[in-house]
Amino acid sequence: MSARRPLLPRSSPAAAHVSSGSIAALLDRLEEHSVECHSIMVVRGGHVVAEGWWAPFTAARPHLLYSLTKSFTSVAVGLAIADGLLSLDDRVVDVLPDRVPDGIGEQARRITVHHLLSMTAGHDVDTLTEAWELEPYDLVKGFLRVPFTHPEGTRHTYDNATTYVLARLVERVTGRGLAEFLDERLFEPMGVEHADWDRVAGGAVFGFHGLHLTTEAVAAFGELLLRGGRWGERQLVPREWVELATTRHIGTRPPGDADFLGGYGYQFWMSRYGFHGNGSFGQMCVVVPSHDLVVAVTGANSQAQVIHDAIRECLLPGMGRADGGDEILAGRLRRLSLAPVPGSAEPQRSVKATAGGTALPAGTPVTVDPVDGGWLLRLGPLMEVAAGHGEWRESSPLGRPVVAAGAWQGDTFVADVYVITTPHRVRLEVDAGTGTATATWNIEPLTTPSLELHLRSPLMTRPDVA
Repeated sequence: MSARRPLLPRSSPAAAHVSSGSIAALLDRLEEHSVECHSIMVVRGGHVVAEGWWAPFTAARPHLLYSLTKSFTSVAVGLAIADGLLSLDDRVVDVLPDRVPDGIGEQARRITVHHLLSMTAGHDVDTLTEAWELEPYDLVKGFLRVPFTHPEGTRHTYDNATTYVLARLVERVTGRGLAEFLDERLFEPMGVEHADWDRVAGGAVFGFHGLHLTTEAVAAFGELLLRGGRWGERQLVPREWVELATTRHIGTRPPGDADFLGGYGYQFWMSRYGFHGNGSFGQMCVVVPSHDLVVAVTGANSQAQVIHDAIRECLLPGMGRADGGDEILAGRLRRLSLAPVPGSAEPQRSVKATAGGTALPAGTPVTVDPVDGGWLLRLGPLMEVAAGHGEWRESSPLGRPVVAAGAWQGDTFVADVYVITTPHRVRLEVDAGTGTATATWNIEPLTTPSLELHLRSPLMTRPDVA
């Protein structure tokens, strides 16, 4: 991939008064808990002091952020409000009158931008699935039709549909798609490239999920927030909005992890040591104002609290001091890797099988053929994936990249196929003796289990509804 222009300046840990040992201790903690990370970046005083990617993930590659996307939608709302196009008290039914279903109750008519931002509309559970089932072609209508169980403004319930509605409000008042609006007002002025989005079938971005950014872009976003919306000499986001969005507006309810029980702002979580944006499976932008610190993480795990604990217990004690271990840390960060599948190459051996599992439909024909020190994996009639032996190989069978490696383990061929712009990978196991195969997700994607759909471009992964 082409060389990128750095978004943030670099510094050694020592020059930024950060203990390199504290960063190493954070990495140790993540390893002890078997946390699968794909990248990490630590920024102090506006300078990147540590950065690493676990191969096959790389610095230039955008990564699916899942619900960390919500924090970017919050900024879009703030920009629309600053432009005088929207206000916190504006009601959904007034801004989107053509998307209001007949017969809704008075509470649905009272829902405002504030209620959506703070997720206090009054529902008891996430409404996404029910709303899409009620209105498969208009989630705004579906959201307004879901019965309310609590008065608006009184109870926080994490609800993806609220952010979807916010995205549509921004688009209506600005006359721009959310992605295009953020490109113009945020990403392009910051120098962020490759802001990709998953979209619903109609072409709109989800708003609550689906943004793909590089780790450095996530860290730069955290730095922008830490500086009160200022980027260099430009005030890209009003300071007042950053302060409002990252302030507690409502309490959050147990059960929940410690750094998710400090309250909720406007699409941001309050932590024990600052605030953060969070996405499923380990996508994090953590801001610690008291230490002039930002930590960005991507990964494939469900252990967000372990990462928060590691930041608080391992990293924060190292702020304000240096210990001379910078070179050792830099070497460790350069060597980070997810191990390729172990086993033998057997370059003359091929196999055909019929697959099933969570990633491929039952009955999918699978062929494994050796080619040039690796294999060509044919998964059904459309997908041809290159896999290396002891190394990662990249291909784009349907437009989106995958990176794969494999090996023979006795009579079974095993390969890991990473959908490399996401947290997800498929483990393919082909039994040569029985002619059967399974293709199973490490963590099943929240949108659809179909591997084929995740490899198609443009990115349209709207969840299936009954």
